[in-house]
Amino acid sequence: MACFVLLGHSSLLKRMALLKRTKDRGDLRIRDNVDDLGIELAEYIAELSEASVKERGVFAIALSGGSLITLLGKLCEAPYKKTVDWAKWYIYWADERVVGKTHSDSNYKLTKDVLLSKMPVIPSHIHSINDSLSAEDAASDYEFDLRQLVKARTVAVSEVNDCPKFDLILLNMGSDGHVASLFPNHMALDEKDDWVTFITDSPEPPPERITFTFPVINSASNVAVLVTGAAKGEALHLAVDDVEPESPLIPGRMVHPTYGKLVWFVDTAAASKLEGFDFLLSDQPFA
Repeated sequence: MACFVLLGHSSLLKRMALLKRTKDRGDLRIRDNVDDLGIELAEYIAELSEASVKERGVFAIALSGGSLITLLGKLCEAPYKKTVDWAKWYIYWADERVVGKTHSDSNYKLTKDVLLSKMPVIPSHIHSINDSLSAEDAASDYEFDLRQLVKARTVAVSEVNDCPKFDLILLNMGSDGHVASLFPNHMALDEKDDWVTFITDSPEPPPERITFTFPVINSASNVAVLVTGAAKGEALHLAVDDVEPESPLIPGRMVHPTYGKLVWFVDTAAASKLEGFDFLLSDQPFA
């Protein structure tokens, strides 16, 4: 049975925070509602930003889209808006839809509306895709841009390969277990050479996307994955619990930083199918 550690003294119904340590699947930070999860995530990012700026002089972060960006809105509030060194941030996207920057499906647009319009990040430090190109060309162009920052060591380089070593890559996981735009059973899962690849047949609209590949994701110093809602409970179980060998290998389980740290930010609805979760809700003492 997994060991859960209670953080703080409040009950589950009073915004309880939990930490579950899994064998080699990283740490699980569980909150009972999304608002508290946003606070936890903001604190985590602010701490990593401060440490990275102190060590390297910059903070290189890659974002995804969806509910993750909405939660990051906490960074625009006190105390982070004034205490984070935004001028040292370099922002990429771990995946993007190949649509115009003003399109409602654009991860860039969502991030701009929720975050970038309220954060004093230097515009030249924001690296979005060239939306005038095809998916294939946009992926190649984005990788070229990333290689220039790695060459300048604005983004660090991995000790074990030539991949970029982001200070933090933030991901969402879908109910099917996909992360970034790496979907179950897709050939993009096996890409080993390219840092950025493209797909034209996404099972979720829009069909054309670019995405970081697993060699890049797993080279990061820190990877955080957001999982919320009961619909993602089974995927989270398959991603982090000890499962049978014949269980489906979902992309979420392929997130495994080589030398970095992995943290899952989860609400109690998504955590409901984790091993040991029933024990958590019982009156028995914590291990």
